[in-house]
Amino acid sequence: MKKLTAALLMMSATVAVAAPFDNSLTEEAIKKRIAPVGSVYLAGAEPVVAEPTGPRTGQQVYQASCFGCHGTGALGAPKTKADWDTRLAKGMDVLMDHAINGFNAMPPRGTCMNCSDDEIKAAIEFMLKGN
Repeated sequence: MKKLTAALLMMSATVAVAAPFDNSLTEEAIKKRIAPVGSVYLAGAEPVVAEPTGPRTGQQVYQASCFGCHGTGALGAPKTKADWDTRLAKGMDVLMDHAINGFNAMPPRGTCMNCSDDEIKAAIEFMLKGN
């Protein structure tokens, strides 16, 4: 009786745990189970993800590269309109120079190394609007 109860419990546990998984032996189920979870990109090969075909908007650059500091004010990064006004008083040329070459805690290009100067400027203008 104990062996039968243990066997039933074991079978019930197996069914309960394995039920959500497709354990069938069909070709499609097997391909799904052994499919790779990622891929390797080799230099010189065609990229898996297409690169942007045109310039990114200021909002896109801000969200991808600037928000981490400028959205939180980390390390004194200008966040509010008042923060930006004091920097803008020095002129847009100074802001661009600091954004491109880095200044104090800000790294060059705000870590967006593939951003063009125009994209950096668009991101600054987006932040100046108070977004």
